Amino acid sequence: MSFAKSQKGASVLGIMVVLALVAFFLSAGLKMMPHYLDNNALSGIIKKIESDKAADVRTIADFYTYVKKGMTINAIRDLDLEKALEVKIENNEFRAHLKYEKREPLIQNLDLVARFDKEFRVRMP
Repeated sequence: MSFAKSQKGASVLGIMVVLALVAFFLSAGLKMMPHYLDNNALSGIIKKIESDKAADVRTIADFYTYVKKGMTINAIRDLDLEKALEVKIENNEFRAHLKYEKREPLIQNLDLVARFDKEFRVRMP
């Protein structure tokens, strides 16, 4: 019975290890969150082309111009749109392929990498 009385909970070392792990994952999450938010905003911009009748997007150049304006509004600065977005016109619709990756340094030579690869079909107005 004396064994049960000697157990009192987590040690200081155990608590420090748990706090270090929480801090590590929180730091990694906070570093990657802006990239996922930017990708979500880009996807929304591309999807909005179909419903925005005032934009009158009919050519590939118009498509890129519309997306660039949306990137300016959403403060997405660190993405080369010509490399990340490929647009084709097939069967009276735009086929947009958004493919890029973002790297965020973690510890010395270790990086966090997020790859984004999504295809969109946007009907022409």
